[in-house]
Amino acid sequence: MILWNKIKLTLALLAPLCLNAQSHYAGQHAGLVAVADKLSPAVSCFNLNQVKLLDGRCLQNRQRAVNWLLSIDTKRLLHSFRTNAGIYSGNEGGYFETKKLAGWESLDCELRGHTTGHILSALALAYGATGDDVFRLKADSLVSGLAQVQSVLNQDGYLSAFPQELINRNLQGKKVWAPWYTLHKLLSGLIDQYLYTGNKQALDIAAKMAQWAYNKLQPVIPEQRTLMLRNEFGGISESFYHLYAITANPHHQWLAAFFYHNEALDPLREKQDVLDKKHANTYIPKLLGLTRDYEIQGKGQGDSIAAFFWQTVIDHHSFATGSNSDKEKFFQPGNISAHLSGYTGEGCNVYNMLKLSNRLFTHTADPRYAAYYEKALFNHIIGQQDPASGMVAYFLPMLPGAYKVYSTPDSSFWCCVGSGFENQVKYNEAIYYHTNDAVLINLFISSELNWKEKGLKLQQQTAFPENGRTLFTITEAAAEELSVRIRYPEWSANGAWIKLNGTPIKLKQDKGTYISLRRKWKAGDRIEACFPMSLQLIPANDNTSLAAIAYGPIVLAGRMGTDSLPARGTFSDPGLYNDYYTYNYHVPAGLTTTLQLSKQQLDSQVVPIHGKPLAFKTVKEGVILSPLYDIHRERYIVYWNLQ
Repeated sequence: MILWNKIKLTLALLAPLCLNAQSHYAGQHAGLVAVADKLSPAVSCFNLNQVKLLDGRCLQNRQRAVNWLLSIDTKRLLHSFRTNAGIYSGNEGGYFETKKLAGWESLDCELRGHTTGHILSALALAYGATGDDVFRLKADSLVSGLAQVQSVLNQDGYLSAFPQELINRNLQGKKVWAPWYTLHKLLSGLIDQYLYTGNKQALDIAAKMAQWAYNKLQPVIPEQRTLMLRNEFGGISESFYHLYAITANPHHQWLAAFFYHNEALDPLREKQDVLDKKHANTYIPKLLGLTRDYEIQGKGQGDSIAAFFWQTVIDHHSFATGSNSDKEKFFQPGNISAHLSGYTGEGCNVYNMLKLSNRLFTHTADPRYAAYYEKALFNHIIGQQDPASGMVAYFLPMLPGAYKVYSTPDSSFWCCVGSGFENQVKYNEAIYYHTNDAVLINLFISSELNWKEKGLKLQQQTAFPENGRTLFTITEAAAEELSVRIRYPEWSANGAWIKLNGTPIKLKQDKGTYISLRRKWKAGDRIEACFPMSLQLIPANDNTSLAAIAYGPIVLAGRMGTDSLPARGTFSDPGLYNDYYTYNYHVPAGLTTTLQLSKQQLDSQVVPIHGKPLAFKTVKEGVILSPLYDIHRERYIVYWNLQ
């Protein structure tokens, strides 16, 4: 109690800092922040509007996502908020009421309202990436509607689609479904609206919400705080740190520190893996709050705790796809083979692990984080979306013979639908980074970079992952000497080659580092890079006779056909809320789950299918293998028993 009282007193007395300071985190939002990060990053992100996606799977996925985003009526998104405030939600001048959203946005679901927060973030990211006013205008209408609800509620800034009684139940330690988690999504969306679109009304709403939260939580005693923090609260600590950086209001920093969860984080500080049976997506956002505090303070153990957590999840709790968890929970370290179920790989977990990887990479420039980002992006995020409908999957099942189950346009709204909106609109986020005199290329995605501050424009053309070849062209040259650093991936087992304007460059770098080319560039300079891809086995961490097959970083799955698939043919919505755990995939008996493969003879046992990129066939069994991200509305197998 004494320590907590000291924290409250110290933070309450902090004076606001210089209002013209610029935060590193918000470097792409110059002039919109008040507190500068004290951390000097190893590398910095580019603004979303400095990276343009060119035609390819990422751009196509984004377009499907924004089509869905824009199709959801604003009135329907605001309906539960207006209902909570007692505001009429019918059609203006009309007779019929607004059609209600269903699933996790229905009026009897305690998580209602979370999707509106995710959509505010997704619209902000889409606007930041494209500059298209259609995203800003839709978001403006949502923000305006939320401001009206907040005003009518007239509860010192409280804003939600549910009454405060849910918060009170949480404070009393009673059963309730994650009210602070839902408020986090809304708060995060409003902050993103301010940072990416400059919407000051959104910031005003967020600041009033924070003042309500401060008034609500300031009287809470330590024992009560310990009890309430056992309920999932998402990344609200990170959001309050963001808000503090924008406003310099010490109340916002106090709130962020209030949500430090000792029970979850203190063991990680001591380098203890206590994740077994812990709800994964309750854990990961807590580390985002720690790293944000570390950036602001420029000191402390937040970064080392987050790095230990990240490495622990990667080494002991993750599948070959980069996804983690079974039935939303971490499992016993090094026990993958016991968790190949139909409920593995929650999308929200990957969403937050990518955010954490991005943060840790800017702190260290360690290519391990970039390698994970590539693995999870291509094997999970891209394949989370159904190309036929634009809907997204909650889980990425590892159960042999399972298939992906997708959301519906307006009747599911799981957590992974919300994070899925954000995933699919920010593919340009982690392709390029920079130092003062170098550009780092982490991902092989067709795109254009405009480094405005240096006068450098670079175009990347690639068919990756169909092959490992990429062409970089300098389309506008900088006035000074700069380095171009290309990630040399570990999966390029047979070496690599680089040509500069047609001349081969002798490579001295090792895999898992960066190939650096430094010169005063000229418009028209061309860098050709080739990282040969090859087949590999990725064994389960507890059983070398159980393995996935990959080509380069791309996980290949066996195509198992469509026998006994849902008669309705929709592959959608396993139930009203989240009854996934009773969902029956009706896997046919006698499904082939064993392959005669060996690491030494893999190239002769698995052969490419002529004329079909990234398509392979096992010689003995005749099983067709394709990228997992490309298998939809069909059964598949990722992990095989090897003989």
